[in-house]
Amino acid sequence: MHTSIIIAGSGGQGILFLGRVLTSASMLERKEVTWFPSYGAEMRGGTANCTVIIADEMIGSPVVLMPDVLIVMNRASLDRFLPSVRKKGMLFYDSSLITEKLAGKDISAVSVPATSIAGDMGSPKSANMVMLGAFIAKTGILKRRSIFRIFDKTTDPRKIEAFKANKEFVTKGMEYIENT
Repeated sequence: MHTSIIIAGSGGQGILFLGRVLTSASMLERKEVTWFPSYGAEMRGGTANCTVIIADEMIGSPVVLMPDVLIVMNRASLDRFLPSVRKKGMLFYDSSLITEKLAGKDISAVSVPATSIAGDMGSPKSANMVMLGAFIAKTGILKRRSIFRIFDKTTDPRKIEAFKANKEFVTKGMEYIENT
């Protein structure tokens, strides 16, 4: 198994955090993994993306030119990265912010209203965790318990409540995929 992923959106959408959670969960499963962040100088509101590679064997390079999976949280990121997705690849997109139906003969598109789901739960900024849950449920690339263990591992009292909430948002994303 060797899966390359690009995760992209605007600064402030938790793009890099989503990538870090995937990376940490992959390490818990003893997989080979790379995480390569990229963001604009303005950070919040600017562009942000990261690449994550998860593999069973050694990874030769962290550079991803043609991802197997693209996760996008805004239209600008979709426009920028969609042309590079490998044939037979997967696209996960936030259909709360990208309203047209996306489909193609060369890729499978998974529409997730992540911002709406997170907003209904009281925190639209947690759309990244909803998308993470949808990604895990649809691909099965990692075990669910590995994702949840990342949030259980913190001992920082400032993060305990936020990480508990993250588990709820991830669960909601999983349930969305399982019920559609």
